[in-house]
Amino acid sequence: MSTDVSNKMIVPIVSGGIDSTVMLWYLKNNGANIVEAITFNYGQRHKKEINQARTIVEKFNDVFSEKVKHRIVDMSFLKELIATGALVGDADVPHEIYDSKTQRVTIVPNRNMIMLSIAAGRAVTIGADLVAYAAHASDYEVYPDCRPEFVQALDRALQLGNLWTPVGVIAPFVHNTKAEIVKLGIQLKVPFEYTWSCYEGNDRPCLECGTCLERTEAFLLNSAKDPALTDEEWKLAVELLEKHKQEEERINE
Repeated sequence: MSTDVSNKMIVPIVSGGIDSTVMLWYLKNNGANIVEAITFNYGQRHKKEINQARTIVEKFNDVFSEKVKHRIVDMSFLKELIATGALVGDADVPHEIYDSKTQRVTIVPNRNMIMLSIAAGRAVTIGADLVAYAAHASDYEVYPDCRPEFVQALDRALQLGNLWTPVGVIAPFVHNTKAEIVKLGIQLKVPFEYTWSCYEGNDRPCLECGTCLERTEAFLLNSAKDPALTDEEWKLAVELLEKHKQEEERINE
């Protein structure tokens, strides 16, 4: 987490989840100038994250006495073009450990490239220096567009494609795990209770999809309870994580 963002105007992509929320607080605490944040509606099953993103930006403005504009970009038309997998297609969301190869069914084709390209265009328009997104090391096995090689290649492409008005892309957590991000968020007093991770489109987290299990493990590794869950939900979340870990161990024996 050593990216120099001091005095840089940055457009962060805020999904409503843990990673982008911690990133927002991280950027602010490291001297970034944030005037606008972007959230994308790409037809995802878990649309609740969009509402949570709105709440998170509002909370950010309250905490830091800022006036960051929150722009929600409607890309729901994309669902007709890339309706595949579990998030925008008809496939079931897998209830397995996050880094399992079965989680690749949650890939939305070229999602990050599309979102980052739009965000970069917006950054150029308002004179920002960088676009930021919250890719992290725990995503490598599932999402190739969260790897350092992708970040570096896209940063170069954006520089070339906007040569007269250069803009770059950063992923400050690209070498960090989810647990490390949660640890940083705890230190920065990030309001995790407003974040949303579950891929199922329900009112409460299912606690068993890959991203729910990953979230539970990240808080456990920090000896902390997930503040977004009730006491009963947290107890069940821990039990389900242990069950799935045991199942994975049996499969790998």
